[in-house]
This record gives sequence, C-alpha cells and structure tokens, in this order.
Amino acid sequence: MNNTRQNLVATVTLMFLATTVQADTGKTSLVNAFSTMASLDEGWEPLKFPNIDRHSRYQLTDENGEQVVKATTENSASGLIARVSVEPGDSLILRWRWKVSNVYEQGNARKKEGDDYPARIYVAFEFEPEEAGFFERAKRKTVEVVFGEELPGNALNYIWANRLPVGEIVANPFTDTTMMVAVNSGATNAGEWATVERDIVADYRKAFGRKPPKLVGVAIMSDSDNTGASATAWYGDVSLVKPD
Repeated sequence: MNNTRQNLVATVTLMFLATTVQADTGKTSLVNAFSTMASLDEGWEPLKFPNIDRHSRYQLTDENGEQVVKATTENSASGLIARVSVEPGDSLILRWRWKVSNVYEQGNARKKEGDDYPARIYVAFEFEPEEAGFFERAKRKTVEVVFGEELPGNALNYIWANRLPVGEIVANPFTDTTMMVAVNSGATNAGEWATVERDIVADYRKAFGRKPPKLVGVAIMSDSDNTGASATAWYGDVSLVKPD
C-alpha cells in the first residue's frame, strides 16, 4: 500500500459522502444479496482510492448454479461498498461465503508492504469524537469543512490472511483505527468455499475495548497493490442481521 492509502479509513471516506441507502429494519439482511441482484448497482457501488489507477474487477457470475461476485485483482486495489446506518445493539451478525484462488507469498498483515489480501470484508463505524485526540479531531474537522461530511471512525477488516493465524486480531500497519481479524488463513483451503459468521459487536469490543457506535458501511475488497501479486476471489451473499 503506497502513501496515498496510508490511512484506509480516510480514503474510504470519499465513498461515504452520499446519504446512506439502507435502513435498520431488524428483520432481514441490511445489505442486498448478490444472488438476487440484476446488477451490482443494486445497493452496492464501487469503492476506489485516490491516486490508485489500477482497480480490481468485480462482476456477477454463476458458480455452481448460484450467482456470486467474482473479484480479480492484479497489482490493483478497489472494492464494492454498501452504505448502511445501523445501531449495533447487543449483537449484530455478519455472515458470508467466500473462496480464493491463492494467497500472497509476500502478504503480511503486520507490515505495510504486505497489507494486501485476496479477500476481505471491511466494516466501518461512525466516528466518536470523544474517543479521539486533538490532532485527530482537527484533521477530521478539516475534511468536514472541505467535503461537508465527517470521516467514519474505527473499522474492522475480516481477512483471508496470508499468514496471520485464524482468530488473531492485529492493528493495521498504517492505522490503529482499523483492526485486522483473521477468519481464514493460508493456502490450505484455497479453491474451496468457506462460510464465516461473526458477531460484530463482540469483535469490536475485543478489538477496541468498548461498545461499537453506529455501523455506517460494509464492503468487499480484493487488493494486491502493495505486493504486486494477483488473485481471484468469489464472494457469496453477505448478510447483516440483528438477532431476534
């Protein structure tokens, strides 16, 4: 990841400047299912980063009779994002299926030059000014003046890790406001579908030591701009549900 993405949370901000499009119903998934979409424009939109010209490619495709998203990354970085506005409450369940062709030999969640993943789910939360220092608040105030919107705050990244052990949580090497959660790791299960279910509230408490604020976005992302590698990933339906 080059200096233009030194703070992933900040660059993602550009994609949150419009009004959120999802409502918190508490009854069904709060993000649209890939399997039922006629196009990727239905509730999801491109997530691109400033000064990164090579973008990963996303398309709807059939995989064993089910419509999924196929992502291809070749020394590139971009994602697909669904904006939401959800009060997490006591529990908020994120479920998804994914598959990767390979992991990156040079990938390493603990180093800037290795901060690439064949597949990740990015979960962003509302900024909490009372938890930030003076300089952080000043930086965000500048963005608010320029763009008319406030930066999102902390984030969880659920990753198909290259070498980080499953279950381990580490700070992103570029910013400690983003925590990386290894839910799959290594090449042993590459080429096979894996199903993941996480309680976002529990993970946020473990990662940041407090209750999460409002959830403002969920994204899928396959990137390889740091390592210069390539990979293909398949994303099944992403489901965000509040338990009864």
